[in-house]
Amino acid sequence: MAENGTGMPPGHGGESLLFLTDDQLRRGIEAMFFAYRGFTADPDRILAEHAYGRAHHRALHFVHRSPGTTVNNLLNILGVTKQSLNRVLRTLIEDGLVSSKVGVKDRRERHLFLTDAGKELEKVLSEAQRKRMRAAYREAGPEAVAGFRKVLLEIMDPEMRKHFDQLKDSM
Repeated sequence: MAENGTGMPPGHGGESLLFLTDDQLRRGIEAMFFAYRGFTADPDRILAEHAYGRAHHRALHFVHRSPGTTVNNLLNILGVTKQSLNRVLRTLIEDGLVSSKVGVKDRRERHLFLTDAGKELEKVLSEAQRKRMRAAYREAGPEAVAGFRKVLLEIMDPEMRKHFDQLKDSM
C-alpha cells in the first residue's frame, strides 16, 4: 500500500495517529534513521576536511550554545565518557577552536568557550544544517513543523528534555 511519507496510507491524517501499526512505526523509525544521515551528511564532509568527527561537532555546537559551560555539564548533555570528551576537547583546544578557563568559584571546574576560529567553524557546520532544515520546514509547512517539534519533544527522555529546555531558554 502506498504511503504519504508518515508511514501511513494516503488520506490518513492526525486523527488515526494513535492507532499506528508496527509496520507504520517501523517506517517512521527508518525515516528518522535516513533523515539523520541526511542531516549529518553536510557537516560530516566539512568535519572530514579537519579530521574531526561528529563528537567534535556536538562539542562545538553545545559550547557555542552555552558559552562558559562546564566540562561536567557538557558530559551530561552529550552522554559520553569523560575519557572520550577529554580526547575531543584536547584536540579542539590544541587546534585553537576552544579555550578552557579555570572556574572562579570552583577552581576544579573548567569553563569552555569557542575561540574566533571555533565560532567560524561552528557557524559553517550549523549553516549547512540550517539550510537543510529551512528547506524541509518550508516544504512541509507550518503545521507539519509544529507536529514534528512535538514528536521530537515526546521522544526525548525527561533528563534530555531538561537540557533542551535550558538551552532553549538561554538564547
